[in-house]
Amino acid sequence: MELLQLKYFRTVARLEHVTRAAEQLHIAQPALSRTISRLEEDLGVPLFDRTARQIRLNTFGKAFLSKVESALSLLEEGKKEVIELAGLDRGIVSIATNTLICLSPSVAAFREKFPDVSFRINQIAPAETHSIGELLEQGITDLGFGPISLHKPGIREFPVLQTEVFLAVPHGHRLENHSSITLEQVADDPFIEYKIGHPFRQVNDEISRRAGIQRTIICEVDEPAALRSLVQAGLGIAFVPGCKWNEVTQYTLLPIEGTDNKHAFFVSWNETRYLSEAAREFQHFLVEYYDDKQK
Repeated sequence: MELLQLKYFRTVARLEHVTRAAEQLHIAQPALSRTISRLEEDLGVPLFDRTARQIRLNTFGKAFLSKVESALSLLEEGKKEVIELAGLDRGIVSIATNTLICLSPSVAAFREKFPDVSFRINQIAPAETHSIGELLEQGITDLGFGPISLHKPGIREFPVLQTEVFLAVPHGHRLENHSSITLEQVADDPFIEYKIGHPFRQVNDEISRRAGIQRTIICEVDEPAALRSLVQAGLGIAFVPGCKWNEVTQYTLLPIEGTDNKHAFFVSWNETRYLSEAAREFQHFLVEYYDDKQK
């Protein structure tokens, strides 16, 4: 039984699809199928139930996957500990996030301070925020960063960034020159929004609920860049988290009166897993970096 067989098996077991697993592993499908077959021969039992076009992890496979996950996780932790003996300058930080645009400035600032530290960033689709918690539980990533609390046993979180949510209006909007607005003033305006399931959509829905308005949503998007471009084009208005260290010239940000519109971003980690010196340093750096930016 080889380490490579175990890694290949874990990927196939998670996806339950040989073709997609081969693509993810960057190997040919026949080679992957042969590797799994040899592993089953070594164990003396089949690990998958196979039909004409599908494979499903069977009882043997599920039991074996649990042990493989644990073994590979322990090996990865051992690798991190060995790397750490070389000091912070050779550390690696792995982080999963669904809001890369908010994380990128802190990564750049950290690399200026520790240029030899490497980053492995796993960008998660906004609608799959739960995947961050799963990656932390499995020990695949050191840290998580995002705008929604995960609420998972064993996963610790700390708010590192508090942003105010503004209303973005295009240049020429009737309220553009106001110093602030109430949401009642724009209740009938067309809104650009994120799709249902996006973490920012949950925040925006709650702000609207507290203000007692029903938005007229004319377009739903996946990414902040799409939302900004549609507001800039004059198609509608939108809620936007404001970062006063980021210049915004494409539209006007108006403070919102009469509602609690603060929004937190969290750094998260698995308290039962080994955290490298580099990851711990970046964790602390996030707190200091955003605290300084918000002063």
